[in-house]
Amino acid sequence: MRELQREVVTRGVVATISGTTLWRWLDADAIRPWRYRSWLFPRDPEFAMKAGPILDLYAGIWENEPLATDDYVLSADEKTSIQARRRRHAPLPTGPDRVAKIEHEYERMGAWAYLAAWDVRRAKLFGRCESGTGIAPVDRLVAQVMAQEPYRSARRVFWILDNGSGHRGPKAVARLQCQWPNLIPVFTPVHASWLNQIEIYFSVVQRKVLTPGDFADLPTLEATLLGFQDRYQNAAHPFEWTFTRQDLTALLTKLALAERRPAA
Repeated sequence: MRELQREVVTRGVVATISGTTLWRWLDADAIRPWRYRSWLFPRDPEFAMKAGPILDLYAGIWENEPLATDDYVLSADEKTSIQARRRRHAPLPTGPDRVAKIEHEYERMGAWAYLAAWDVRRAKLFGRCESGTGIAPVDRLVAQVMAQEPYRSARRVFWILDNGSGHRGPKAVARLQCQWPNLIPVFTPVHASWLNQIEIYFSVVQRKVLTPGDFADLPTLEATLLGFQDRYQNAAHPFEWTFTRQDLTALLTKLALAERRPAA
């Protein structure tokens, strides 16, 4: 507030001003300069064409037809470089009138790539820890899911994937469908991870498991990740996804207008 007071005086808006008056100005116009939201413009020239089918799948539709009961939708991705950080001193747990204390310094005990898939309509999770990403780890996650029922005998299993090197392009599609003919890859636009529902789960993992984090070694980190995965899905419900294809059209129209608008 003192900085804002100095600024309005320096700019000659007023000769003097109190903090109370400045608060009243901000409140009257509902301006909160200390808050912000990140956003970005779509970079993929085929954004609408790629995003639309994903939003349809979330709404239970594929190519203008409702999904059947033996159709399944999975959202999958990798959360890379999850470090096992062993604190130099054991954390002090919370207590009466005392917050938990976490040692700032730590030793790096290695890192996992956490690959996971989320059944969008059934709220089921599948995951595994791998030493890295790439074709083989992705294939192992896909096999982990597709080798079991109901996916093995399903009519269609849609996999919503980003453009990672382990599962993009015609060769990757051919490789996956050769082994699992009922698998249908659906790729997100470039730079559009927010369309992939598994990212919602990854954000939960980040908040509840990995922050601040204290893991003695990689096996401990792996056991914690997979243990939380089981715990989470036991009480999970499908995410309430409300952004539709119609919302996408409206958003892209708004962004197109903003790009054409001259700068103030």
